[in-house]
Amino acid sequence: MSWLPFFVAVTALAFVLQAAAITALYFQFRRTSQKVERIVDDVHQRVDPILIRAKILVEDAQPRITAVLTDATEISYLARSQAQKVDRVFTETLDRLRLQLAHVDQILTGALETVEDAGKTVRQTVLGPVQSATAVIRGIQTGLEFFRARRRNRRADGPHSSSSGSDLPDENLFI
Repeated sequence: MSWLPFFVAVTALAFVLQAAAITALYFQFRRTSQKVERIVDDVHQRVDPILIRAKILVEDAQPRITAVLTDATEISYLARSQAQKVDRVFTETLDRLRLQLAHVDQILTGALETVEDAGKTVRQTVLGPVQSATAVIRGIQTGLEFFRARRRNRRADGPHSSSSGSDLPDENLFI
């Protein structure tokens, strides 16, 4: 018996089964494709109005956004110029304050020097004569004490004392 007709039949059957499977796949793919197309159409119908509205909003907002950006640029420019003006004013104020402080320092230094000179003058005009008067008074006191001491020594020595006397009264002068 020959196996060839059997293998031909099996091959024919396999070919028919493959054709049936491919046909079934084709119809299934076609149904799936139709469902996907319906879903895509439905999504387009729902998304298109949203996209159109978004586009309209962006078109309406674009001039406003541009105006906001322009205003922000102008505000930053004005803020920068104001900051520079404030910096300039503070710098000028500090410079003027430094000059005024230097001027006040000169005035106070001059006033202190004048007070010091006045103090020297007062010391020289008042204390100089006072010291001279004090020296004269001390000299007179010393002289009086000298004469008193001599009188006491004469009284204590009696009438026999010599005119030269002792060295003690002279030593009292060098106190």
